[in-house]
Amino acid sequence: MANQVKTIGVLTSGGDAPGMNAAIRAVVRTAIHKGLKVKGIMRGYAGLLQEEIVDMDSTSVSDIIHRGGTILYTARCQEFITAEGQKKGAEICRKHNIDGIVVIGGDGSFRGAGKLSALGINTIGLPGTIDLDIACTDYTIGFDTAVNTAMEAIDKVRDTSTSHERCSIIEVMGRNAGYIALWCGFANGAEDILLPERYDGDEQSLINRIIDNRKRGKKHHIIINAEGIGHSASMARRIEAATGIETRATILGHMQRGGAPTCKDRVYASIMGARAVELLCEGKSNRVVGYKHGEYVDIDIQEALAMTKDIPEDQYQISKMLVR
Repeated sequence: MANQVKTIGVLTSGGDAPGMNAAIRAVVRTAIHKGLKVKGIMRGYAGLLQEEIVDMDSTSVSDIIHRGGTILYTARCQEFITAEGQKKGAEICRKHNIDGIVVIGGDGSFRGAGKLSALGINTIGLPGTIDLDIACTDYTIGFDTAVNTAMEAIDKVRDTSTSHERCSIIEVMGRNAGYIALWCGFANGAEDILLPERYDGDEQSLINRIIDNRKRGKKHHIIINAEGIGHSASMARRIEAATGIETRATILGHMQRGGAPTCKDRVYASIMGARAVELLCEGKSNRVVGYKHGEYVDIDIQEALAMTKDIPEDQYQISKMLVR
């Protein structure tokens, strides 16, 4: 049975994502509105184990909603994967009178949250990742900003690619998920989209399409390559050797994590942050806040972690019809 909370901790863990600050702000201000104390835990679970814990008030989160990254910083923590580290983390929470924690991060962060919940610390997870790879939700904090950042960069690469009549391979982030690649493939009108979930490694077919398109008069060929496939530079060398067409690789990298969050990421993250506090006040624990079919929902962490996610087949088939 979850305990009534009086002091809430909030941390960000794993990769940073635009909109995390909006979620932090919502957690802090909602908690204060409900008469609770709030403590910020710096640098994720690593900071928790090092007791990098600070008191937060409404002023602590002033003028942060428009900022990318996370004011609480973030880190990965191998020690917290161990049972000893998890037990130490729960003991530190009790030492600082933290009886509820909001964890903003991805699947790895949720596993840690589940362990804390099992050790008696009421815990709620918020999906914070640009990869959109959390199966229990249609939306993750940071994806909208990241995909818009990538889209704008690809538009710029297309301009120079056309000017030089090149083939361009543009690698986007997403870890082992192809959502950023798929969305940019649609939005940028790419000639090819390579997704980890679907790519069969048939590079010859890719080369044949490039040659056929050049024969039809196309002056450029844009290939969106997902991070989960990678090797864009070596792929570019092979394509140039096989086609005789100048081919360049551009890896967008961590620019996709930065920048001011979009309106969607600010609003959705704020609602999720407020909902996390409400769940803790209701005595809930071991839950993840998600967004499904237009509604904000909460799901058991273990149930959420057991779910799998794949590129929607209808979207994939549409993308194949549109790329030429």
